[in-house]
Amino acid sequence: MSRDARWKTLLELLVERGRLDVEEAAARLEVSAATIRRDFDQLAEQQMLVRTRGGAVVHGVSYELPLRYKTARRAGEKQRIAEAVAELVAPGEAVGLTGGTTTTEVARALAVRADLTAGSPALTVVTNALNIANELAVRPQFKIVLTGGVARPQSYELIGPLADGVLSQITLDVAVLGVVALDVTHGAAAHDEAEAAINRLLCERAERVVVAADSSKLGRRAFARICPVESVDTLVTDSAADQDAVRRFEEAGVRVVTV
Repeated sequence: MSRDARWKTLLELLVERGRLDVEEAAARLEVSAATIRRDFDQLAEQQMLVRTRGGAVVHGVSYELPLRYKTARRAGEKQRIAEAVAELVAPGEAVGLTGGTTTTEVARALAVRADLTAGSPALTVVTNALNIANELAVRPQFKIVLTGGVARPQSYELIGPLADGVLSQITLDVAVLGVVALDVTHGAAAHDEAEAAINRLLCERAERVVVAADSSKLGRRAFARICPVESVDTLVTDSAADQDAVRRFEEAGVRVVTV
């Protein structure tokens, strides 16, 4: 197993469990304890985990796994969610896409829609995510608008006040949000306050707001609020979503689509 593959696995296990022991990780990855200790030390140097005696822990409740180390966690759910979200977009609309793994899948689902192969443009996509813009820029039927800002390495998103100049001059039909948490009381949230600020601007410029979030994000809180639940028109999630949570969102006026 390559170092990058080990790091991806270690970080995902750490996010899931909160703590990892050297011996446990070595057995799971079928490598030596010395290799895991070295991996932990190098990841700690990059401030991606906190080293402890005999293992490692996450930084805390606001810990964020960088996008470049995310693998196919809940890949099936995200792809189904993305396809359902893509169907909510009409040809010719202006769509705002935030960064994240699920919104990246939404971009891919839009790219293969048969009815979005012609037109001038067939779709206008506004995004602050460099990876999404990179994937869609080769699609001549799409008009791609990339916000200004400073690149955030964890998520490939552009953040900061430079984006305000672009977003203040546009109007969107729909904003598609990828979130790390969505709660009826606390609303939609992200780990980073600058990222949340850009996402909030996209919401404010949109006629309707769609949250694309797998069931693990529901009922959770995160550090930086994007918008209250009252600003969300539609939530698209997977069928494993807790039914009580779904009911609470519906009572709050959110249309919930489960796939």
